[in-house]
Amino acid sequence: MTKVFRRRLAGWTYPEIVRGEGVYLYDREGRRYLDGSSGAIVVTVGHGVPEIAEAIREQAARLAYVHGTEFTSTAMEELATELTPRVPVDDARLFLVSGGSEATETAIKLARQYQLAKGRPGRYKVVFRWPSFHGSTLGALAISGRPTLRTTFAPLLLEMPRIPAPYAYRCALPGCGPACSLECAKALDATIRAEDPDTVAAFIAEPVIGASAGAVVPPADYFKIVREICDRHGVLFIADEVMTGMGRTGKWFGIEHWGVRPDVLTTGKGLTSGYLPGGAVLVKGEIVETLKAGGGFQHGFTYSHHPVVAAAGVAVTRYVERHGLVERARVQGAYLQERLQRLLDLPAVGDVRGLGLMAAVELVQDRKSKAPYPAAARMAQAIQAEALGRGVNVYASGGQVDGAGDLVMVGPPLVVERDQIDEVVAVLGDAIAAVTRT
Repeated sequence: MTKVFRRRLAGWTYPEIVRGEGVYLYDREGRRYLDGSSGAIVVTVGHGVPEIAEAIREQAARLAYVHGTEFTSTAMEELATELTPRVPVDDARLFLVSGGSEATETAIKLARQYQLAKGRPGRYKVVFRWPSFHGSTLGALAISGRPTLRTTFAPLLLEMPRIPAPYAYRCALPGCGPACSLECAKALDATIRAEDPDTVAAFIAEPVIGASAGAVVPPADYFKIVREICDRHGVLFIADEVMTGMGRTGKWFGIEHWGVRPDVLTTGKGLTSGYLPGGAVLVKGEIVETLKAGGGFQHGFTYSHHPVVAAAGVAVTRYVERHGLVERARVQGAYLQERLQRLLDLPAVGDVRGLGLMAAVELVQDRKSKAPYPAAARMAQAIQAEALGRGVNVYASGGQVDGAGDLVMVGPPLVVERDQIDEVVAVLGDAIAAVTRT
């Protein structure tokens, strides 16, 4: 019996993976799995890339660790040089952390301290969207609209203001339907006014909503309106690019699709392509200079600004650039989105959506009413298990309908080929049909 403590404690058999290569994983018995979801939409450059592993090895051999308050490192400076010009943030500055939840925590504290430094001590609230997900730590969870993860810890969560997310398939706002209305964007202005602008520090949003709603793309002018509202009220706009960043949607960062520049941008997952735990906060230069004048930034983690994580980030960023993987994600992503539309022929598929190599299939018990399967049925997990048994890994999620609801996310590494996309879609379709057959 294993001594490993995991999130899923029952009902799941864990194949022991011993090797990865490109879009494939291999278990101890020699079976091959096509990684159709890059784990949890993490891997960008593919598994087993020798030059990424070598960059990590070389850095660890040369310098494994220094504390970020005492020293810098060549790798840290190189990552800042590589990353900041690519990010749609004015005069961007880099704060390196160990993952997406840490990045959110950093952004929350940053927003609060910036408002204090600007002489606005009453501003501490962070407006967030429902549904959404920004991390599993208590601070990040407090601004995440994901009931399946929040409910257990509700007594521990600070209450923060929320607004509806642009989620056309299930939106009840006026004018919403096949084309999402902009009432959800206008709700931000109404909420800030209702809370009192002098109490609001920031607004946080995923450019494309991740696993909490399943690759939901906003209407064209949504983020333009959000940017104008934030500017009007002196509220920082935080773009959570933990899942959408580093080329996943066909741009270096998802928010670029709408020509909007946030004040703070968080990223992770694809930053190190899963080779090491990594995350980053890219901050507008004016914010950093304001904090500098006020005495610094009162925040940090033991492993922030870690040189080996930085070296992995440098190697991944250069690999993505050198191999044209951002453009590849755009082209292959368009093909993936087109192929997935065919799954709408299945009665249990309510909606298919996404952008680039980030897509989702929403499952319903009744297509006409959009009624979800009962939460206890764990339909997404059952489909995930069926697909895995057929040699393809996809990402199960759900809870978007008051705690019920099932989603399957698809997002292979950016090096995926068209025939591999065909295999993912075919196997997923067969798995959905097999599990939902009545």
